[in-house]
Amino acid sequence: MPLSLHHVRTTVETYLARHPYEREQLGALLDALERSTDIASRSTFTGHVTCGAVVIDTRGHVLHVLHLASGKVLAPGGHPEPADESFAGAALRELHEETGIPAEAVAPWPGYEAVPFDIGIGIQNIDAHPGKSEPGHQHFDLRFLFRLHPATAVPVVLQAEEVGGIEWRPVDRVTSPSLRAKLLKLTPRTEPQTANASALIYNDRGEYLLHLRDYFPGRIWEPGMWSLLGGGREPQDATLEHTVRRELAEEAGLDLADLTPLGTEYASDDAGASVPIAIYAGQWNGDPRDLRLTEGVMLAWFAPGDLHRLRIADTTCDLVRRHAASRPANASSIASQSGLASNEECRPASPHGTVLNVIGVHLYLERPDGTVLLGLRHPDSEFAPSTWHVLAGHCEQESAVTCLIREAREEAGLRIERQDVELVHVVHHIDTAGDRPRMGLFFRARTWSGEPELREPDKCTRWRFWDPAALPDNLVPYTRVAIEGIRAGRLYSETGWA
Repeated sequence: MPLSLHHVRTTVETYLARHPYEREQLGALLDALERSTDIASRSTFTGHVTCGAVVIDTRGHVLHVLHLASGKVLAPGGHPEPADESFAGAALRELHEETGIPAEAVAPWPGYEAVPFDIGIGIQNIDAHPGKSEPGHQHFDLRFLFRLHPATAVPVVLQAEEVGGIEWRPVDRVTSPSLRAKLLKLTPRTEPQTANASALIYNDRGEYLLHLRDYFPGRIWEPGMWSLLGGGREPQDATLEHTVRRELAEEAGLDLADLTPLGTEYASDDAGASVPIAIYAGQWNGDPRDLRLTEGVMLAWFAPGDLHRLRIADTTCDLVRRHAASRPANASSIASQSGLASNEECRPASPHGTVLNVIGVHLYLERPDGTVLLGLRHPDSEFAPSTWHVLAGHCEQESAVTCLIREAREEAGLRIERQDVELVHVVHHIDTAGDRPRMGLFFRARTWSGEPELREPDKCTRWRFWDPAALPDNLVPYTRVAIEGIRAGRLYSETGWA
């Protein structure tokens, strides 16, 4: 799919957010963006985009090639092609085509995974080529910064028809003045770090798609927290956009038509080290319940004003709110109506700053007459003995909806289809017997088949539909809170007590 004008504009604006003083110097590029022409196409002769790969070796020298067409010594680069998924990817493709250096031999410079390191400030003037029917035109050169992996044996295979030779130049001899000035300001000791990429996905309602991670401390980053979909770069990923697209496909079976680079955020790993994460933004208006979730507990939409109720990293919360505030007025107003304008901070919803280490699913089943299904727990059951409770269970290594469907079948013989399930309430509570924090996800089944059966009598001794106005006295307290909240239309309850 050709790179869109929106992708070009977002890339340039992200760059200018770091270099606002260059806005005037890049006036010709900004004017071209305002004309809404396809400046990613080489056939747009009012001016179009090219992509360059600025590669630094272990000595700090910068790769240059002799371009035969212009006779100039420049960084490798060229025109984006329709098959390119990002401008950084186009730069890597040109690097490989012109010099033989594969994408796997280099790594994005930390902090510049999805943002150009430099944009050609003097905007190259390209002479006319009557033989190619090309008039004189301008190139807007987006230059991406990479570092050659240490101990890499570089296979030099020149593109004979376009490249006359290569040269590794010290930084003070870099051809482009704007590029040279920026390179001279880099910290020489900066080393590439493990590359990560995440997707900030939003819909027309001003909501954001968040992923509830499994609770496996030491095995999963940010365990038990709401996060963005994404992960670490793997050897087969040519660019970080490839990384985030692969992660979306693997984790959720999600394929977005357009992802645009938003910038680089920093998070802390378990050792306290700062980790750069390339963020790509994309719009999607689907139903998370239709996705094939292979990792984590669940996916759900949240308005920015609801984030303070979640267990979520401050950096993720801040990113969502900044992006929501930057969106067009109609989307921002939706977010504001959801509470974005409040001064509530992002904070863990579990009491005392504890870690959510138990996630339970609960079934809210209401018949047409308004009565609600409850089960009487066995006196010897592990959880809430001799009390009434909704059908419930604990997530194993499965999604929350899959767990709910399994528990309904195993415990009561009820058949529920995935498309008939919706999340209606979340309650954070403490198991006083073990002092363990829990998060209970209450789902409503709009339709189902079968009547409740005692399939596991050691857990539940009786099923009964109760009038919500006359619930039993010995009802699990947070279940009562949840039922009242669901009937009142409240999604969240801060804390309850088992």
